[in-house]
Amino acid sequence: MNTRYTHTAILLHWLMAALIVVNFPLGVYMSDLPLSPHKLQLYAYHKWTGIVVLTLLLLRVLWRVTHRPPAMVAGMPRWQELSAHWVHLGLYGLLLAVPLSGWLMSSALGFQVMLFGVLPLPDLIAANKALGQQLKEVHEILNYTLLGFVILHAGAALQHHFILRDSTLGRMLPWIGERK
Repeated sequence: MNTRYTHTAILLHWLMAALIVVNFPLGVYMSDLPLSPHKLQLYAYHKWTGIVVLTLLLLRVLWRVTHRPPAMVAGMPRWQELSAHWVHLGLYGLLLAVPLSGWLMSSALGFQVMLFGVLPLPDLIAANKALGQQLKEVHEILNYTLLGFVILHAGAALQHHFILRDSTLGRMLPWIGERK
């Protein structure tokens, strides 16, 4: 029985993690800048990254549906299995909701999302400044909620590796040897 995730699942996981680690602080940084060409370019990068994360999520869900993940580490308490399941569901939900809320916000504020500066994506809703401001708040709350889930997820993985000393983290990091 395979105890590790597939190479594709691992690649998608770490690619998405890297993009999120870059995009979250970029979003915080750019929001307080004065209006300038630099700020507009950072917004474009932020939106591109969000759309790429959304696309990778869809690929990841498709992969997950067609490739069963490895079983949990033997001997893991039931409450930890359930916690891992619910945190993963929360992460998937937030990884869908965060970019969609940003896209909706851009549409409502009248700023079309241009992927890589060349591919215009359709507005998801009609321009409505008041709704756009509400969606801005929703986008921010969802981002900070995602940050909390990422910290919880990474903290649990590190706890399994360094404190419980089991093979949980090694399932997603193939260069870490098997632990018994």
